[in-house]
Amino acid sequence: MSNHLRTQSLVFGIPWPELNEGLFYSDVVPHSDSELTLIDFYSRKYKNSAPIQGWLQRIQNGQISVDGRVVKDPNTILSGDSVLVYHRLPWKEPDVPHLLEVLYEDDDMVALNKPSGLQVLPGGLFQQRTVLTQLCWSVKKQNSTLNSQETHPVPVHRLGRGTSGILLCAKTKVAKTRLAAYFADGTSRVGATSNRKAERSGTRKISKIYRALVTGILVDDKVIIDQPIGIVRYPGVARGLYVASPSGKPALSKVEVLERDEKQNCTLVQVEIESGRPHQIRIHLSFIGHPLLGDPLYIAGGQPRCFDPELVDESFAQDGGYQRPTNPVPGDCGYYLHAYQLVLSHPTTNEMISITAPLSSILQTSDEANGSLGSMSVNSAN
Repeated sequence: MSNHLRTQSLVFGIPWPELNEGLFYSDVVPHSDSELTLIDFYSRKYKNSAPIQGWLQRIQNGQISVDGRVVKDPNTILSGDSVLVYHRLPWKEPDVPHLLEVLYEDDDMVALNKPSGLQVLPGGLFQQRTVLTQLCWSVKKQNSTLNSQETHPVPVHRLGRGTSGILLCAKTKVAKTRLAAYFADGTSRVGATSNRKAERSGTRKISKIYRALVTGILVDDKVIIDQPIGIVRYPGVARGLYVASPSGKPALSKVEVLERDEKQNCTLVQVEIESGRPHQIRIHLSFIGHPLLGDPLYIAGGQPRCFDPELVDESFAQDGGYQRPTNPVPGDCGYYLHAYQLVLSHPTTNEMISITAPLSSILQTSDEANGSLGSMSVNSAN
């Protein structure tokens, strides 16, 4: 196996502006809604976004345009096929890190060391402060003198906002297609029969290994968790929250105990996942009664805690909308989960590549912390 780790660290990132650029939402008026007033259109179609008073405020603020012209009269009559654009005002997104470390890079892909707290893709309150934005800014900065329209690298999988470690990004269309297929293939295999999985176990193109610190003492040295993961309704999460569910989709995690700390009542574990369900490791570890240390969302059984209604987005309320949770999925930050090692077949050369992200001291074994073991010394649990 060839180990293509960088010998010199490269760190990049631009500090976040105070405010983002806001958001623009477009609509085309259907002919069935022609003759409606502007306020009627928005207060009926988007009543879950803001009360009628909120939409009046937005219209009078000049935040809505009709066919490219700002309209402040809420009683303006609409015509079919008119284009409406609502501009949500810029807001200050929550404070998050902005620096990213490059662990590996070639012409096809780049592996980043994502810090805990930074979201990968835009969503919710985080529309600008994301990994994707920094990748875009980095390319623009490099090519500013050339006025280049070169595309930027894009993530081919996700890490939870609170999860740190290796994030793989593609730099070409071919690499994006093949790397995305690697991740999808691993997830699809989990639904196969045990015999079929055994027959195909040697053809996996990618393996993902994590370090985690969990509450309590795991008795067994190795645990295989195959609890399905499904979705339930949850305040502030439009598409629902992922939880342990018998009717969910198949998921498989292999857990290996690295060290037990009786004094602190916690266990350091290594987890290899063969599927990639959202929040899979958090859900699986909590399902067996050992939630991640510091995770205030998932509790024993793989279910969420009660929602805290005091966590609301004041900027959205000031914009005329209903208050929304500032942290729709509590516990996205503050727990100990690290994407530690990625072993994959290169998307164009098929060479086996091993990438390792540095470990914080709290996620190291005693031997590693004392320097008697290297960062690659603990292998995946197979």
